[in-house]
Amino acid sequence: MLIKNAHVLSPHVTEGFYDIRVLDGKIAEVGESLSAEGESVRDAGGAYVTPGFIDAHTHLGLKADSLGEFYADHNEKKMILSPEMRAIDAINPLDRTFEEARNAGITCCASGPGSLNVIGGQYAAIKTRGKIIDEMVLDPYFAMKCALGENPKKAIVIYGCSNDDKDMVICPYCQSLCGNACP
Repeated sequence: MLIKNAHVLSPHVTEGFYDIRVLDGKIAEVGESLSAEGESVRDAGGAYVTPGFIDAHTHLGLKADSLGEFYADHNEKKMILSPEMRAIDAINPLDRTFEEARNAGITCCASGPGSLNVIGGQYAAIKTRGKIIDEMVLDPYFAMKCALGENPKKAIVIYGCSNDDKDMVICPYCQSLCGNACP
């Protein structure tokens, strides 16, 4: 396939209008005034064409979008420190959020547990295309989630703490998010 008149934004060429040749589902050539070689031709009409985007912080496949809280695996609600949580154990490749991400141009992401927890767990770098997590994974232990902002402070209710101090100290050993030992 030959795509004509595309506004290309890429680190590999100067921004401008180019033609793009696609062979076997991959970009084979980018250039000006490419001629068709027996392939189908489509006019991009000046639409932007970019490399796939990478979303460095998501919970894709972990929140069970539209299925309800029962199916959500993005937060461990019983422990404030949960470094043993692994995204690859819970990601559902059939979650509709993967299709939504692809439609937005995201081809790769870091998806993982935790927002509510100080240490939320292990993120995985994954492709957004696929039906089997083993085939999507680029790095199963890409990062560890650590959050010291508002979300762990909201966990006061879950952990049974009573101190509402917004300037509380978050102890790395979980002696408290709110000044008391965790129950």
